Amino acid sequence: MNGFPKKITNLREYNLEHNQLAQMCGSKQLFRDRYQILRILGRGGFGITFLARNAVLPGNPLCVIKQLSPKVTNPKTWPSICQRFEKEAKTLAQLGSHSQIPLLLDYFQGNGEFYLVQEYIKGNTLSQEVRQNGPKSEAAVKQFLQELLPILQYIHQNHVIHRDIKPQNLLRCQDDGRLVLIDFGAVKEKLADACENSLSKPTTTNFVGTIGFAPPEQISLRPVYASDIYAVGVTCLYLLTGKAPSEFAHDHYTGEICWHKQVDVSDSFARILAKMLKISLKERFHTVEDVIKALGTPNYSPSLSNCLATQPLTSNSLSKAETPQTYMPPLARTAIAIRARKAKLQDNK
Repeated sequence: MNGFPKKITNLREYNLEHNQLAQMCGSKQLFRDRYQILRILGRGGFGITFLARNAVLPGNPLCVIKQLSPKVTNPKTWPSICQRFEKEAKTLAQLGSHSQIPLLLDYFQGNGEFYLVQEYIKGNTLSQEVRQNGPKSEAAVKQFLQELLPILQYIHQNHVIHRDIKPQNLLRCQDDGRLVLIDFGAVKEKLADACENSLSKPTTTNFVGTIGFAPPEQISLRPVYASDIYAVGVTCLYLLTGKAPSEFAHDHYTGEICWHKQVDVSDSFARILAKMLKISLKERFHTVEDVIKALGTPNYSPSLSNCLATQPLTSNSLSKAETPQTYMPPLARTAIAIRARKAKLQDNK
């Protein structure tokens, strides 16, 4: 199971009838004696994502299994590709320590394919939100940026480019309202690069990302941190209009999206969006810090400030605290619950 198979088929030609996990969907059979495969969540050019249940752990928690199927033709390069996968998986595990990035629960390889097991985040994507509720206001999009940019700042500080930021990869957690960034393209791209080096003849492209959200330098296989900023800008346009990138016209000379007449925002915010969406890297924001500074909003980050209050909570303030509008860490929620209980006991004396 852990060796290089005699034949590996590119997923674009992959028949689900021959996919082990796809065949296990809905059955009681366990994958690796642990995971019950429930259904397919998504399928792309580089892999398939499954919803699964851990049948071994108490409570049988849900999880997500990403099956990555790289195209490898030279068995001699398999060990180095496995090393690359392990290295990138460990980086993903480190990123998962952030509360707004899914935890990596396990990773392994077998029969020429790689697997990532991550926590399941229950909620709707931003694309689902827009389809259900319509486009968002300027204030709502600014709030979105206030939540997303610190996450992006964190992954860039860990020397990772996400490569596939889009509304479908941004989840609003149903349990606590936090915004969660999923489906990092970094692991896929590193594996694609390793597979490219294993081929006797180079392939045409190993582009990882989504056309329309990815800027030209990323399509040319030279992504930089500012590439993620461009994708965030396109995501903002979607949130403001409900339109996919393909629905906008493009400037014939510069290649930039013609969006100004499609949105109703202030001049100051329009200038920020315009700089995020510049085709030229010289004209685009270089860092997330630059975008945060331009927005002029405080850096959004969950803190323990609510736990440090010295004044007893009133019934009004407690009501607001119990229904936070933004993500609140578990420790803060626990502290609020303890204070509420103490206040109730004090009132009963």
